[in-house]
Amino acid sequence: MTLRGDLALISDLINDHARVLDLGCGTGELLANLQANKSVNGYGLDKDPDNIQVCLNKGVNVIEQDLDAGLGNFATNNFDMVVMTDALQAVRDPRGLLQDMLRIGEECVVTFPNFGHWRCRLQLGIGGHMPVSKHLPHDWFNTPNIHLCTTVDFERLCAEENFRIIDRRVVNTRYAEHWSIHLAPNLFGSHAFYRLGRPS
Repeated sequence: MTLRGDLALISDLINDHARVLDLGCGTGELLANLQANKSVNGYGLDKDPDNIQVCLNKGVNVIEQDLDAGLGNFATNNFDMVVMTDALQAVRDPRGLLQDMLRIGEECVVTFPNFGHWRCRLQLGIGGHMPVSKHLPHDWFNTPNIHLCTTVDFERLCAEENFRIIDRRVVNTRYAEHWSIHLAPNLFGSHAFYRLGRPS
């Protein structure tokens, strides 16, 4: 099974045989692939009953849970890696959830759309309206995103919380890296992938 581009990038950041928790796991595509190819011991969290049924049909362990309820039901140090794909901007308390992710997992992988991308700036600056693009496809009135941020904002939060940035990959809409993104990631990157560790 070929993984979606963003999930393939995440898979590269996860070690073989890891204990993985996937927050907002959707239909379990990432976990199913990791179980088959990296022998991970994985669990997913999702609140959509249809997604949960698809996960179960794939043999993916899944728990019905809303991320806004927090992760207090999980013990400290329960996982090697906690993953959250494109959901950080949609949760009520991003800072608290990140803290919880690094309480229950040694490391975490977080991905989000970069609101600092030049197309977003152009639409807001010249068009005078909230950006709508491939990586931010909703209008302001129906978006699930309540805490949009840029890579600069996210790294500032990591510095304040003393989270270690182990790896960072900022990519375009095809989930590919490019020399221009390396020069100015906050301007040219549409999506950001961060592998974080606990404060040292």
